[in-house]
Amino acid sequence: MHKKDFDSWNQKKKQLNAIQKRPYFHEREIWFCHLGANLGFEQDGRGEQYLRPVVILRQFNNEVFWAVPLSKTGKNSPYYFKFSFSKKVTSVAILSQLRLMDGKRLSHHIGEISEADFVKLKQKLKALLP
Repeated sequence: MHKKDFDSWNQKKKQLNAIQKRPYFHEREIWFCHLGANLGFEQDGRGEQYLRPVVILRQFNNEVFWAVPLSKTGKNSPYYFKFSFSKKVTSVAILSQLRLMDGKRLSHHIGEISEADFVKLKQKLKALLP
């Protein structure tokens, strides 16, 4: 099992927390986000910046939002939603990993999910609710 560097992530998290101004973000946008080193099977960010792409599902205000982490690979399962953006990039939204995040975690904007795929993604998420 891969050993996680929680200490390094904690230092990065302190830097992110000190950010004064959050970037502007909107629903449907895809951003690289500092997800960090997380527990167990929770999705981690990668590299020194602990980055992973996410799609912004719901913007609650200028500070927080719901996001769904993205992956390049997925399984044939109700917990994954496959879509493309930028014509060449195929991504898989990991629906079971939906989480509330602060805008301070956002690094840089990389694209948008189409309106049609966004509707399908939300429908698939709603189907998971008990």
